[in-house]
Amino acid sequence: MSPRYQNPALTVDAVWIKGQRILLVRRSRAPFRGCWALPGGFVELRETVEEALVREIREETGLSARPKELVGVYSGPKRDPRKPSTSVVFLVTGRGGTPRPGDDAGEAAWRDLGEARELAFDHARMVADARRLLRRAARVRGQARRRPR
Repeated sequence: MSPRYQNPALTVDAVWIKGQRILLVRRSRAPFRGCWALPGGFVELRETVEEALVREIREETGLSARPKELVGVYSGPKRDPRKPSTSVVFLVTGRGGTPRPGDDAGEAAWRDLGEARELAFDHARMVADARRLLRRAARVRGQARRRPR
């Protein structure tokens, strides 16, 4: 008989920033019911993290997006009060539009980026890391433009 392993749950989260706005959902279920969060959720058994990301964005906001760049992997036994989890976080891109809440999102909206400081779980840290990544990429692009050819 093989041993029974207890593994953390695998989740995905999307950081979608357009200008000075970020796509957020208001959670309608515990934990963190009523709090703003990044769109995301659990990866299903037979899907990739990228497929799960696209599905979760569509289910929670009605919008279509695709992963653009990996922000990071966030893990720890206390990230989620329900059970240990590991989240793969992506910057995403898409056409945008008006979000419509669905699944476990009570509300979905483009919010001011400054409002993304107090979010559910460790999502504020994810947003801060994504913003650093975007600033670094902008500096690199700016330096490349200034170099003589």
